[in-house]
Amino acid sequence: MGKISEMKTKSIENIEQKMKDVDETSLRYLTLQNAKHFKTSWIELGQTLYTVWKDKLYRNWGYGNFDAYTIKEIGIRKQTALKLLRSYRFLEHEDPRYVSKDYTNGAPTPTVPTYESVNELRLARAKKDIPESDYEDIKKKVLEKGGDAREVKKDLAAIIKRREELEPREAWQKRKIALLKRFLGVLKSARREIGILKILPAQIIKDADNLIRKLETEISN
Repeated sequence: MGKISEMKTKSIENIEQKMKDVDETSLRYLTLQNAKHFKTSWIELGQTLYTVWKDKLYRNWGYGNFDAYTIKEIGIRKQTALKLLRSYRFLEHEDPRYVSKDYTNGAPTPTVPTYESVNELRLARAKKDIPESDYEDIKKKVLEKGGDAREVKKDLAAIIKRREELEPREAWQKRKIALLKRFLGVLKSARREIGILKILPAQIIKDADNLIRKLETEISN
């Protein structure tokens, strides 16, 4: 525990050191400040990071790409930065109230959704097999009650399982298509290599091509 605390302290010290050399009225300073208060103000950090990423402002600050900027300047890994960006953009589109200053400044910290839970909500929205009523329940749990990512994942798993029990044929069909797609991908990759190396007779290659076409037809039907 002590080591983790020490690492966090060092990260904050690095950010504070950079803040000393940056104009306090600039977006760069604001992003560093939001990174420092990351746990309680991820929405603000997501907002400023989105602007930095969209306008490629990191180039003006001496970084060749966004990943280098987030890692070296504010101490956030690429995966985390992308989740922040996507979660912020999702909130902005799904319900702009939650990215407003009134909300982020006035809401009690325990009810502010984490970026992980908002990211799970974003993934849930993208699933076509989640009923709208179930999605709205999860959305309320995340945005109004501050439900965490583990709870969202659990709820989604329960919803999907329930749907599969109610619609076993549809669920079986989806599993079948997923399996065929994986098989088709492997077959196409092997076919390309075989064509380059020319290690099989022409008839076998022809049979493989026919099988690929049949699988493509089966998947599209």
